[in-house]
Amino acid sequence: MADNGNGVPAVFHDEDKRLESLGYKPQLNRVLGFFANFAVAFTYLSPMVGIYSLFVLGVGTGGPAYVWLTWLPVAGMLLVALIFGELASHYPVAGALYQYSKFSVGPGYGWFVGWFYGIALLVTVAAVDTGIVGYVTALLQNLFNWKLNPSSHLVILVVTLVLLGIQTVLNITGARVMGNVAKFGVWVELVGTLGVAIILAINGFHHGFSFLFTTQGVEHVKTNPLGLNFNGHWLTGAALIAVLAPVYIFYGFESAGDISEETKDAGRQVPRAMRHALLWGGVASFILTVALLLAMPVHNPVGATVSGGGVPFILGELPSGVQDLLLLLIIFAFFSCGTSVQGAGARLAFSYARDGAVPGAGWISKVSVRHKAPVNALLAGTAVTIVFILFEFIQPTKNIHLGFITYPANTNVLVSLISFGVSGIYLSFLMTVIAAAIARARGWIPEGRFRLGKWAWVVNIVAIVYLGLMFINVVLPTGLTSPRGYFNLDWITLLVIAVIFVLGAIYFFSTRPDRGVSRHLHDTLEPTGAELE
Repeated sequence: MADNGNGVPAVFHDEDKRLESLGYKPQLNRVLGFFANFAVAFTYLSPMVGIYSLFVLGVGTGGPAYVWLTWLPVAGMLLVALIFGELASHYPVAGALYQYSKFSVGPGYGWFVGWFYGIALLVTVAAVDTGIVGYVTALLQNLFNWKLNPSSHLVILVVTLVLLGIQTVLNITGARVMGNVAKFGVWVELVGTLGVAIILAINGFHHGFSFLFTTQGVEHVKTNPLGLNFNGHWLTGAALIAVLAPVYIFYGFESAGDISEETKDAGRQVPRAMRHALLWGGVASFILTVALLLAMPVHNPVGATVSGGGVPFILGELPSGVQDLLLLLIIFAFFSCGTSVQGAGARLAFSYARDGAVPGAGWISKVSVRHKAPVNALLAGTAVTIVFILFEFIQPTKNIHLGFITYPANTNVLVSLISFGVSGIYLSFLMTVIAAAIARARGWIPEGRFRLGKWAWVVNIVAIVYLGLMFINVVLPTGLTSPRGYFNLDWITLLVIAVIFVLGAIYFFSTRPDRGVSRHLHDTLEPTGAELE
């Protein structure tokens, strides 16, 4: 096959032709440039949403020194982003992880990657949209003196459904609107991270830089603000929990691949967008976290901040007008994050359905003639998201014992599902990176415009090790009374994974969607996984 002189086949320089070489007819609207693609990935990752939601977890378990743990998941996920970038450049197809795994290993393996990843995306939309309620009610009280209870089921339902409805309408209008919302979201993130850091600095920090290297005694149960007992160990105790605050932030960059079929020059721009979203997300998160830590009160800084509610407590010392502006920024950050996640999930559902991999595949895979967007996939995803949102209202009043597993009282079901929003992502990431290694071992040679060359195996292996160890750290059951029980409900996370796997297995073996998927393994450049078996 002809190339451009640097070993890249000519077909990779025309994204639609490459799509056709993979057996797919171009249907979506290819209107997104690099910045729009980057923006979708960056707003899904969303440093603002992550820091504002997880600051208490980080500082309460790791103290100020937890900020340095930010770079561990950034470094680990950068290796993952390099692997995904190579796959995205070779397979510039909507559906990202599902497609990469399908072509790398085979239809059944790819189907389960898509199953775990898709449910994790839908859970994430529900988590993000319900997480916005407290900020909306606070702003309404400040502006109109509306005293709405953020824990009221009716308030949660109305605010969340209104937000979800707006997101769905915007996404239905096509990739260009989704990209514009995300691009504006990037500027909101910039103001909400770097801008807030500058405002806090002007207002006056209460600590010096050396404060960031202290733990403030969080490793001891008597001085831990959450009452957690790490037996005096920070590095081998508190840090293992505190690192999960940044771990829960640094994913979402892969969504750049989900919208490959709507991105110009996707083989080159998608890998760039993944790396940039991750690296700039790391920088923004680090700067904001540093500023928040230095702005904590002088006396009992960690304890006062945690008991005061975290970020809102720190920002409470700012003028009321500034606080209202920040509330608006936070609300839009949550909104743009949910919009990007919903858009990425719809592209996965469309890609899945196009291969006949889900019930109602013919309807879900239809593309709007007017908007050139997967409208039916968006509507189907929205319906499932609403079901997940309703789980917020299912909350047992006493402990439920399931054999050796205890579901704690006063914990709503959505909280249990949210744990899968992270563990499911890590599981699907791990399976995809393993798939890349399997393909490489079988003789796969990446021919896209982004390639790792001689470093491929090293990056692949270290990425597998990182994802594997962090997945264990996220799901490891150690009891409801252990420090890990603060965020991980013992065996509940693994139970949710098991339930989702069993449901998927029942559907898989009763309907065999892999048979439909196997008819979409065409690649003119190489033998498929099915042909190699």
